[in-house]
Amino acid sequence: MSTAFKIVIPARYASTRLPGKPLIELAGRPMIQWVYERACYAGAAHVVVATDDERIASVARGFGADVSMTDASHVSGSDRIAEVARTRGWGAQDIVVNVQGDEPMLPAVLIAQAAALLATWPQADIATLATPITSLKAFMDPNVVKVVTDRTQRALYFSRAPIPWQRDGAPAGISSQQSFADARRHIGLYAYRVASLLRLSSLAPTPHEQAEKLEQLRALENGMDIRVADAAEPPGPDVNTADDLQRVQSLLR
Repeated sequence: MSTAFKIVIPARYASTRLPGKPLIELAGRPMIQWVYERACYAGAAHVVVATDDERIASVARGFGADVSMTDASHVSGSDRIAEVARTRGWGAQDIVVNVQGDEPMLPAVLIAQAAALLATWPQADIATLATPITSLKAFMDPNVVKVVTDRTQRALYFSRAPIPWQRDGAPAGISSQQSFADARRHIGLYAYRVASLLRLSSLAPTPHEQAEKLEQLRALENGMDIRVADAAEPPGPDVNTADDLQRVQSLLR
């Protein structure tokens, strides 16, 4: 039996590194449209674009998206999605997937996989995916978020730092590191139970969240259960920097 779920795509204009990122054109279409169309293939009951910017809302409505206007003060995508869940009256046990607006090449199968993973762990609050890191450059890159888990797929920590650190791989200090064994890149895709999402959004930002600029750390710092599975397919590159943008533009052409 397939898992019933909803998708929300939080999209804001004021990106620090790439302002107006959701509206950047990729192979003739805005980035947000690529993300929305991928999401529509995932089998969700509803797909919603959540934004606080009328420019994004207008473009999204133009290609047929269901749009929710949300408060401009939200500090994270999960807070924005929580507002959508509240205003639309979604049930406490409903599953909603956060598909980030900078993932124009995200396979739809991964969205469905995250929702199904949460459904298999009734005690979990959140489910997400990861993929093996295959280069030292990616391991050391702070734009590549790393995750470590226990033996039951429960997340222990997420970081922009290179974790797990291979002590014996760096005999002469950080710059000499040569090993990235067992390192996994976190894919910015989350499935929440609505009750857990609403609880998360009611909590104040936490020290590790603020230091790393990773919203999932707020959940961990408050004892919430996050389960992580290896992605069924390679996720494709996301867009965080100008170099990422050029790479994705080339691939989509």
